[in-house]
Amino acid sequence: MKLPEPPVLETDRCLLTLLRSDNARLLADYRQRNQAHLAPWEPATDVSTATPALRCRRAAEQAWLAFGQGTAVHFIAIDRQSQVMVAGCNFTNIVRGPLQACHLGYSVDQAHQGQGLMREVLRAGIAYMFDTQGLHRIMACHMSANIRSERLLQVLGFEREGYARAYLKIAGQWEDMVLNSLILDRWQQYPGAARQSM
Repeated sequence: MKLPEPPVLETDRCLLTLLRSDNARLLADYRQRNQAHLAPWEPATDVSTATPALRCRRAAEQAWLAFGQGTAVHFIAIDRQSQVMVAGCNFTNIVRGPLQACHLGYSVDQAHQGQGLMREVLRAGIAYMFDTQGLHRIMACHMSANIRSERLLQVLGFEREGYARAYLKIAGQWEDMVLNSLILDRWQQYPGAARQSM
């Protein structure tokens, strides 16, 4: 099976490229630097089965396979100057047919919080999913305590659609989640989410 051409997206500060086995070391370094920062917002990791580096390599291999199958797009954002991973955004559970939708997950390096970097990265990723992948809806959820994520999604034009109890197991606990979505028409009209040329 021939894979689609892997995208490389440019933003002011970063290059977005697909996660794959030959750049899995960047993910491993990112996760090590941000372990405490990300832990409260992510599923608990099973540390008994592999080293962190091996877990990242396996995740990269699965991400590349999912891209080839058309079920997910996992971007890592590489800082132009330092050449290290500073953020990530994942568009997973891509469904075609009448739905044309996916789920969005993202994270940013603790050292780059509050600098607009995650917004910059997501704008590029969202534009790719709408313009190139042809999706109609992108869904994202966040814990009610995660005010940064709530504000970020609002700035990008996401609208709250609901509240799901015990929706995801985060850091070992079932957590309620605020459900949001961004549809193509809203993205095209919303000034705060104006698409940038790729």
